[in-house]
Amino acid sequence: MDRADDMSRRSVLATAAAVAALAATAAPALAASAAGTARPPRADRLVDNRFWTSYEHWRSGTHEGTAAVGGSRPGLRITAPAGRTDYADPHTGRTATWEYARWTTPVHRSTVPATEVIASWNARTPAGTWLQVELRGTYSDKTRTPWYVMGRWTSGDDKAVDIRRTSVDDQTDDKSTVWTDTLSVDDATTGLRVVSYQLRLTLYRTPGTSATPTVWRLGAMASAIPDRFTVPASKPGLAKELTVPRYSQETHVGQYPEYDNGGEAWCSPTSSQMIIEYWGRKPTPEDLAWVDPAFADPQVCHAARFTYDYQYGGCGNWPFNAAYASTYKDLQGVVTRLASLTELESLIAAGIPAITSQSFLREELTGAGYGTAGHLMTVIGFTADGDVIANDPASPSNPAVRRVYKRREWENIWLRTQRYNASGKVVSGTGGVCYLYFPTRLSPGQRAALAAVGVR
Repeated sequence: MDRADDMSRRSVLATAAAVAALAATAAPALAASAAGTARPPRADRLVDNRFWTSYEHWRSGTHEGTAAVGGSRPGLRITAPAGRTDYADPHTGRTATWEYARWTTPVHRSTVPATEVIASWNARTPAGTWLQVELRGTYSDKTRTPWYVMGRWTSGDDKAVDIRRTSVDDQTDDKSTVWTDTLSVDDATTGLRVVSYQLRLTLYRTPGTSATPTVWRLGAMASAIPDRFTVPASKPGLAKELTVPRYSQETHVGQYPEYDNGGEAWCSPTSSQMIIEYWGRKPTPEDLAWVDPAFADPQVCHAARFTYDYQYGGCGNWPFNAAYASTYKDLQGVVTRLASLTELESLIAAGIPAITSQSFLREELTGAGYGTAGHLMTVIGFTADGDVIANDPASPSNPAVRRVYKRREWENIWLRTQRYNASGKVVSGTGGVCYLYFPTRLSPGQRAALAAVGVR
């Protein structure tokens, strides 16, 4: 389970108007057909995804010492530093000077006036380099947010030359706040929304070197999911199960406690590793040389180390997990929201599993045997009755990871935005958040299934 209570990520605001807006999400998205076709996202879908990935995308925007790189996987790199700056790393106490270059996206006007925005990116940073992603939004009252830092990230953690991967706390303008990885409007009852935004990407390197980060994908998911304790029931669709490796986080209890107290809290990296390996990627023996050879499934330890957020104090930072997945050859990762189990069925039908975030009391999910303030699972299929087949990393062993959960219970704990905790207090739910990992080379059916949920 994720170590943090949901309230540390985002505030919860219940309003009658938001509940009334529930009707806008009642109709499920159309599933991909057996032929692999899918329709574009519905106009009433309350999630907007915008990602920059193509050579043309990278040539747009404002460049300060950066340039687009073509080829089979277009990206962005440093060409000539725009300047130098000092960075005092709060997690090492060291201050170092870095060269930097910067790219700013064009303004994106969201199709959804949003209450939340989550950025994600795909990149690799050689030793002695790192990147920072910032977001500046424009509100519906025509004022703007400051440039919020959505993450300072490196794919490595060489203690001699790399910064510590980190989110940034205490960012607010008294209209919105960044909760670890999520920009959230403070009081949605006022009607204030984020209607457009820009992202600013800053690439850093050790002065005098030619090293550079390479960024292949940058974007954000904006959403306005209404506050709700329950969600409309969906009808079962296609029954299918994908063959996904099974890993238990419980295998790693007590291992490497410096990464969020060991495996007990490693649901997110354990889930990430399952899907990374589903797509045929693995860390090399050299990558795993640091892991105690007595430990089983060392790749899970590796995933925990390289998703760890030193400010959050855990491995559950959503964009950091997607970014970790993208460090594997030709693999992409995004953070988004889905509107229904029907949309998730569409992805499973196309051979794309998903990592979902949910929270629940023990009695709310039959067969789980636990309750949680935040937990990640890997959804791998659906039974003929429409029940959810999940690889649940909070299982006592690898063979026990495959679980079947009741459809109605599961869709509610995943898609709701509000719930009662064990003390009877109203706290937040994730509203359909998921990570999607997929290779750069996709079948037409897979590409269509992703496009149908707004991911391109």
